[in-house]
Amino acid sequence: MTQVQPDAIRRKVAAWLGEQDDAEAIALAAAPSWAGDPHLVIGDTRLRVVPCETPLAARAALHDRTGDERLVLLTELTDAQLGEGLLAHLSKQTVRRVDAWELVRQMFGGVSLDPTLPRTGNWVAAALGDHIPLDGWPAPPGTVLTRAHALSCLATTVLDIPHDRLDVAGLLQWTRDATAQMAFMALPAEVAKGLTDYLVDTAGQAAVPIMAAARAGHGFDAIPMGLLTAVLWPRSESAVAAVDLAVARTRLEPRFGGARLTSGQVEAFHDAAEAWVDRTVDSDDVHDRRQARQILRQAETIAAEIDITDHLGSSFLLPSGFVHRLRTFAEAVRAAVAAPPAPAAVIRAQSALGDVESHRAADRQRLEKARMALRLLRWLATAEAPPPDTLLDAVHRHVRVDGWVDRARLDLFAGDVDPIVGQAYRDLHRAVDNRRRRHDEQFAELLAVATMADQAPGALLRVEDVLDRVVQPIVDSGRRVLLLILDGMSMAAATELGESLARHGAWLELTRSGGPRTGIVAALPTVTQVSRCSLLSGRIAVGERRAERAAFMKRFPDGVLLHKGDLRTTSGEAVDPDVRAALEEPGRRVVAAVINTIDDALDRSEPGTIVWDTHTVPALPDLLTAAQDRVVIVVSDHGHVVDRGPEAIMRGSDSDENRWRPATEPAADGEIVVSGPRVALGDGTVVLPWREEIRYGPRKAGYHGGAAPAEAVIPLLVFTAGDEDALPGWAAAPIASPDWWREPLPVPVEQARVTAKPGKAPSAPQAAVLFEMPEPVTGTLPALPAENALITALLGSPLYRQRRGSRGVLPDERVAALLKTLLAGNGRATLDTLAARTRIPAHRIHGTVTALRKLLQVEGYPVVTVDADGTTVLLDQTLLVEQFGLVLP
Repeated sequence: MTQVQPDAIRRKVAAWLGEQDDAEAIALAAAPSWAGDPHLVIGDTRLRVVPCETPLAARAALHDRTGDERLVLLTELTDAQLGEGLLAHLSKQTVRRVDAWELVRQMFGGVSLDPTLPRTGNWVAAALGDHIPLDGWPAPPGTVLTRAHALSCLATTVLDIPHDRLDVAGLLQWTRDATAQMAFMALPAEVAKGLTDYLVDTAGQAAVPIMAAARAGHGFDAIPMGLLTAVLWPRSESAVAAVDLAVARTRLEPRFGGARLTSGQVEAFHDAAEAWVDRTVDSDDVHDRRQARQILRQAETIAAEIDITDHLGSSFLLPSGFVHRLRTFAEAVRAAVAAPPAPAAVIRAQSALGDVESHRAADRQRLEKARMALRLLRWLATAEAPPPDTLLDAVHRHVRVDGWVDRARLDLFAGDVDPIVGQAYRDLHRAVDNRRRRHDEQFAELLAVATMADQAPGALLRVEDVLDRVVQPIVDSGRRVLLLILDGMSMAAATELGESLARHGAWLELTRSGGPRTGIVAALPTVTQVSRCSLLSGRIAVGERRAERAAFMKRFPDGVLLHKGDLRTTSGEAVDPDVRAALEEPGRRVVAAVINTIDDALDRSEPGTIVWDTHTVPALPDLLTAAQDRVVIVVSDHGHVVDRGPEAIMRGSDSDENRWRPATEPAADGEIVVSGPRVALGDGTVVLPWREEIRYGPRKAGYHGGAAPAEAVIPLLVFTAGDEDALPGWAAAPIASPDWWREPLPVPVEQARVTAKPGKAPSAPQAAVLFEMPEPVTGTLPALPAENALITALLGSPLYRQRRGSRGVLPDERVAALLKTLLAGNGRATLDTLAARTRIPAHRIHGTVTALRKLLQVEGYPVVTVDADGTTVLLDQTLLVEQFGLVLP
């Protein structure tokens, strides 16, 4: 006979006493054994439990009963075996059975039982009896005890999980409780299996591997193992990988108690584990974030134990997966750099970077370096333009192209902690340096010729011309000016600062006639005492702060020139009261401020790794806030080059200057002799290095004084507080970055078809370089008609003419330009690219795209959409043709 649990016997006895039965004993059909205290007290009644293997034992128990004591006889004997004499003393004159389901009914308040509950198995009744809470089971909401209510109560109590957490997320959180795991392992096998089956109903297929891991003693590893399922059961794999992963899955099976997971269980398990980590790693709770990091480490440890570390590149979450993907990208970079980068090689690197960007544990700084590497690859893949004919051409090349190159290669120069990735960056940096070095030499030669000739500058803007040709005309137009001089700001730094100022829309950049940016040529040598004094004097001059102030005040008697000490404030004041008063004073036409943050970094910091924006130039945002009604002109006095470490070339000199020397010795390799009235030191003739690696003085973090364009070209940025009509002859600036900076190389349509998976339209790998890909549409990729034919058909269609009306918001030529750009990018383009290609000012592109969407959105169909990244515009070419009924050749 099955052993009846003591709790079940106690509840049966309690029920008997509640029946108001006067019998002195109750005989229960149960194994005749009792390990506990034989004396029970239930309410006011004293009882004694007596195991009775024979009728004689039962008779002896009745004979020995004392006083008002009542007996509980446990026996396997039948009524016939006991005989009528003994039965006369027993409750109901029979051996009563312990009906587990009747006890369950009583435990839940005497309600009726759902017929499906007993069919679940007697293990449920036994478990409900074994685990009844101190305050009893909660009554069901109705008069029937349903299977769901009973099993929910049992699961929450046995697993110690709140009722509202009996889902997959709650189960995964439960696996982090070691005490709960041990309790589950101690359950009878039938109960554990029954609970698992129930949890599949509430939590889905993921409950099977979760509970199997817990049962096998590896519940604490459940979430890490769930993350690894994406690696162990990839959607596609090579034959070699398939063998490795099959072996690894076999190694993992003991952690699931030998169970083999189905594809549905694997997918659900992985999705649940990934969602749990995603939620936890971004939690505001420090403990949660620490727990997420611990789980990621656990997963990588398990991966090493089952020997799949080399396959972790397929993981979207594990840190090692990011490193593997970054290494794959680095290999693509090295392959592209091995020869002059061809478009196909760059496209492969773009695709590899897309994988890096899709990793959810991507290190932001390392990812940004990888993006910079890809930008430099695209630059190297562009055809080399002819050498500049004039110094102005060379200045524009540096402002519009090479300054962006310098910004990217500074990130690359800082390298990566992984030696494989670092070697790839080193190779790429070397290739970029070779090309940039030619540009630097060409610039230096043109600079030397122009300085010697000393001809009228024409369109070329020199540092001594800034007050006359930039500041004064703005003042003459009736606008007050804040002239910000960021000492040492190179063009690379200016690209970052310009983006930072325009990012939030408070400040609008203006250029002459809305054309591309231009630059300013510094005085020589490119040191502060020459170039800044010349800037503030309006002529070539040499001097320190006192000379600068005197010269500036002579030019603008009502102006104010602020140096570092003037910008320091007392506690509680972001802007010195005198500075604020000067900015607000209507009669102060020009306020100039020298900000030394960048130049100071050349001595004490690492200027090559700092992102120069409104956060890293502390005085800048406060001054701008106080100068909302002024035109802000941002310039420097010179740029800088960074120290090249082991690559540096140290040369002797008669002076202690870092980047220029007197012409006492002829110019050597990487140097040039410069003479003329714009050379303010060395009696008008100096030797300037154009190679960035050369220095003459003590080592610092960065240097200036030489003839490299990074030192000699001064940025010019002009901003207003959102008023694009603030200055006559000036207009909103176009996108400043070159195409290769922001645009991936397009994947040929035929190549995309070849690489597409069956049943899905191909997605262009390059589209994932800087932006998240949308979900691919089903079907086959339609043939791309000639751009002009499609656009011509659209503009001539009756529906388009009707929607446009007689006075369309967008002129036809602008619609054509926008569509041509989108079609050229296989139906996608970034907002910056649209603005640059169509010559729409950056601050207007959002409104223009909105107008295009409304124009082409027939009956609500999304012909033009903006991707979830907020920066990519998508054109559904097939929908465009269908909605407008276009007939194409």
